[in-house]
Amino acid sequence: MKSLDPIALTRRLVDIESVTYNEGAVGAYLDALLCERGFTVERTAVAQPPNSRFTGERFNVYAGSGERPDVVLSTHMDTVPPFYPSSEDDLYLYGRGSCDAKGIIAAQVAAAERLREAGVAAALLFVVGEERDSAGAKTANLHPKGSRFLINGEPTDNRLALASKGVLRVEVKAHGTMAHSAYPELGDSAVHKLVQVLERLRTLSLPSVEGVGPSTLNIGVIEGGRAPNVIADAASAQVLIRLVGPSEETRKAVEQAAAGLVEVEFTLEIPFIRMRPIEGLETMVAAFTTDVPALDQWGEPLLLGPGSIHVAHTPFEKIAKRELLAAVDLYFEVAQRLALSL
Repeated sequence: MKSLDPIALTRRLVDIESVTYNEGAVGAYLDALLCERGFTVERTAVAQPPNSRFTGERFNVYAGSGERPDVVLSTHMDTVPPFYPSSEDDLYLYGRGSCDAKGIIAAQVAAAERLREAGVAAALLFVVGEERDSAGAKTANLHPKGSRFLINGEPTDNRLALASKGVLRVEVKAHGTMAHSAYPELGDSAVHKLVQVLERLRTLSLPSVEGVGPSTLNIGVIEGGRAPNVIADAASAQVLIRLVGPSEETRKAVEQAAAGLVEVEFTLEIPFIRMRPIEGLETMVAAFTTDVPALDQWGEPLLLGPGSIHVAHTPFEKIAKRELLAAVDLYFEVAQRLALSL
């Protein structure tokens, strides 16, 4: 069988639009490709969320030999919007998903073929929904294959992550009483309450961990009010905190900042995690969150992949061809070393 070309495969994958909740076409393509290349392939359905505008089938793709794997290479098939197709020059591949994470898929498939030839018990797991709620990873975690190690792919510049920050998502809701803005004493401004609390949150002293760095906070969405001449009766904001340890201290600080003024709901938490180093490999700390915490039944996790997170989710997303090809060798080396350690 002709060797797989990771660059050509990356372009083909990028050209299949797979914004979160619309991953069916790219999943079907990978299913057919992996079957053709001699893998035993399984699909696991993942439900659409309630009220989704997408109605198509979506599913995870698992590919192996039919036996228990020692090591699983995994990443996600979905991308953030908007879709734009692939292009390339002498140095780079461009397009939505080129580094996050379709180039990683291509590198992992090529590495898995080499591992199979070397007699290493390795498999592939490609999931949906990572960019929104890790729904695919959560579904996969109900159906583990007994692997000892999971190498998750995200853009880490081909450096092994020693830690990955967690996430605490907070919804802040303020309530008030409408009135004519000429007579503010007759109303109670929800916007003023919200702004006061958001300033407290913005200036919170958050935990920091040596070698990892500080927790960070972003006020990402603010909504509220009726008109400039109306005292606002409702306002809300969505806040995201990147965690570097347990969340309890941070939750208490948020609740204290909000006390007596607004309601607080913690809508999502993904834990901070640490991972092992491997001798001889460059390392980094991932300030972003991944599917790794949702895949804890798939073995000890490692986080590694080509590309820069700084261009992911941007109009300038790209991946260096040299780095993509180096990732194939790196995945092969790491998986082989892990398997031999058993």
